Amino acid sequence: MRVTSGRQNHFEVRRSKNCAYLSGATLSHEGTVPAIVVAIPTYRRPLGLQKLLTSLALLDTERQLSVVVADNDDIMRQGADVCHRMMADNYRWKLSVIIVGERGVAQTRNALVGYALQDPETTYIAMLDDDEWPEPQWLETLLGTQHETGADVVRGTILRDFEITPPVWSSNWDGIAPISYSTSENGMFEGIGNVLISRHCFEAVSQPCFDPSFGLTGGEDKDFFVRLRALGARFAWADGATVFEHVPASRARLSWSLLRAYRTGNTDMRLALKYGHVPANVVKEIAKVLAAFVLFPMLSIAFSLAPRRRLEGLRRVYRAAGKIGALFGHRYHEYSAHHGR
Repeated sequence: MRVTSGRQNHFEVRRSKNCAYLSGATLSHEGTVPAIVVAIPTYRRPLGLQKLLTSLALLDTERQLSVVVADNDDIMRQGADVCHRMMADNYRWKLSVIIVGERGVAQTRNALVGYALQDPETTYIAMLDDDEWPEPQWLETLLGTQHETGADVVRGTILRDFEITPPVWSSNWDGIAPISYSTSENGMFEGIGNVLISRHCFEAVSQPCFDPSFGLTGGEDKDFFVRLRALGARFAWADGATVFEHVPASRARLSWSLLRAYRTGNTDMRLALKYGHVPANVVKEIAKVLAAFVLFPMLSIAFSLAPRRRLEGLRRVYRAAGKIGALFGHRYHEYSAHHGR
């Protein structure tokens, strides 16, 4: 996507006006203490949410921090119950909980952002999922990298915590492999778990921030970042800002991994079509689909004695199938299923 200089300049002005470039004194340009909101969407994972909130209470920081949880279950409200119990036990941070009746991760994230931005002092929103929990230095490392790079979005490392040992063939597969890069500026992120985002990012993009059509499919985070990048946003990676993500047994299976590959291909093609005013995007995706189906039979024969490589070929075929499904209007609702506790 081409970005005009006017839009880039607008984003730079917004950044210099609204974003707190932190110093050792934890002051912004305007001399105010930057306020950080940790925003957590949750759906029927009370044990995971409790572990996350407990870990946040142990953060090694003296920042102006608050936590908001959005429970996407208007029936059982297990997440809300966890929050109320912790509030009654004098939780360390200001803790708020909201109920989001409409199912969907995009809808829940939009509710979190809307709630957090009601406070004019909110400077950053940090996004964590209810199956993650941070190390004590997590927040300070994210903020330190933001200060060093001036990035609008900073993401940290995600290490997996498995309920069962995953198969060897899955070590590099999405949802199984760790996510970690050296600290540096980055082109763009695709996922929003373990991310620190400056306030002006949410104010600069078209509303709603997260497209509700991706509510049950996933991909709402990548769509958000695509729009931010088009506005000239800068991204950076903070290697030491580590969170752990619990992987239940149901997600360490071949069936889940292949369906995850299908969903990824499905949402990637939907994004290519959504921004298809650049025809090369769609043409490139179609070429990948055709190549996967042409090459897979030959690769299966060639790798018949190497199961790990054969399964990698199968994963690519599922991803290609997801793209074809999107071309015909199919949407795979990965988040209609529930994993974890």
